[in-house]
Amino acid sequence: MNDKINEAMLMFEEKLEKAVNHVRSEFANVRAGRVSGAIVERITVDYYGTPTPIKELATITNEDSRTLLVNPWDIAIRPEVCKAIGSANIGANPIDNGQYIRLIFPALTEERRRDLVKQIKTIIEGAKVIMRNERRAAIDQVKKAGKDEKLSEDDLKSMEVDIQKLLDNYIASIDKLFEKKETEIMEI
Repeated sequence: MNDKINEAMLMFEEKLEKAVNHVRSEFANVRAGRVSGAIVERITVDYYGTPTPIKELATITNEDSRTLLVNPWDIAIRPEVCKAIGSANIGANPIDNGQYIRLIFPALTEERRRDLVKQIKTIIEGAKVIMRNERRAAIDQVKKAGKDEKLSEDDLKSMEVDIQKLLDNYIASIDKLFEKKETEIMEI
């Protein structure tokens, strides 16, 4: 194989890995059981004219399995942090007690669990669409490079099969992530 084909295969694998990592990070934002600080980390606050994630402005800790404490380092921005969390619609209203912001999340109902499973299915389906689009792009790159190198049809078909196998492996890995997260949501 030539360098262009190897490069196309490596780029394809990197993009698949990025898609899996994206699914992992999105799943961290979906609450199941114990509340995670990841739910509020990416909410942005206008900090002196710059949209800044809360994780860069405050300490986020768990008080218990359903309660988060957000303690801004700059006391002056506590109202803005409270407002940003309230408008983010994360399932808990912020309570500002003058020292820190408390978020108490309600226990998950059966209906909310089903909604969370739908949410993670949407994340998975989006990732699969992206992965399939990347497969199509990789196959096109391989075909173009193969024509430039005058590779046989059999060689090109073999490379397409390799691309498909790689895609299948990554899709299986995100399916496992889905099953694990679904079990985590439904069992608690």
